[in-house]
Amino acid sequence: MNILAVGAHPDDIEFGCAHVLIQESRKGNRVKLLVLSRGEAASNGTPESREAEARAAAKLIGAEIEFLDFGGDCHLQRTPEYALKLAFEIRKFQPAIVLAPHTDENQHPDHAVAGKLMRDACRLARYGGLSSLKGFSLAGTAAHAVSALYYYTITKEYGEPDIVIDVSDVVKDWEAAMLAHATQMKSRGYVDLRLSAARNLGLSIGVECAAGFYVNDPVRVAALSDLTLSSRYL
Repeated sequence: MNILAVGAHPDDIEFGCAHVLIQESRKGNRVKLLVLSRGEAASNGTPESREAEARAAAKLIGAEIEFLDFGGDCHLQRTPEYALKLAFEIRKFQPAIVLAPHTDENQHPDHAVAGKLMRDACRLARYGGLSSLKGFSLAGTAAHAVSALYYYTITKEYGEPDIVIDVSDVVKDWEAAMLAHATQMKSRGYVDLRLSAARNLGLSIGVECAAGFYVNDPVRVAALSDLTLSSRYL
């Protein structure tokens, strides 16, 4: 199975969903990260150092990584051209699952835009009759329908998550992937923030640490009997 994760900045994926990506990579699934900027507007670090940190983190995750030029940090816009470029990446990689930042507006604007762009791209990627848009061509790629689009959070939660995954077995590896972004540790306790949120969510289902995701569409299962793990603990 192929799993594609997109982030607006070099550390978004690591803080938001690297735990589950590490799990999936270890299962033998192919994981790819798409990063839409190099953190050009960040208070700490340079675009070059931010990219190097992200590439080091990708190795720890067990993922491929690619950087796309979408105008730079704080300049990301929801345009048809950018959505089609992401649709092109989807068609090339053919993921079953796509992970993107939550689309809530009350956060870094790039995060919400990246989530909306990926939602648009998932739709465009499956339209067989769409071959080009405003000069950008999808030539050489076949239409592809993503099975599931899930949203992750980066610095805050947005209500109760729709899906909760036990990530207790990869906490140390997840922490290492986050710490790979050394330039971002100078002014904020991002790692402590994310670990605390994971522990808090884990307590609610009786495990050490958990990851929450929000669905774009209802989750489909073959039978009621497939849903045997309860989140009821307290």
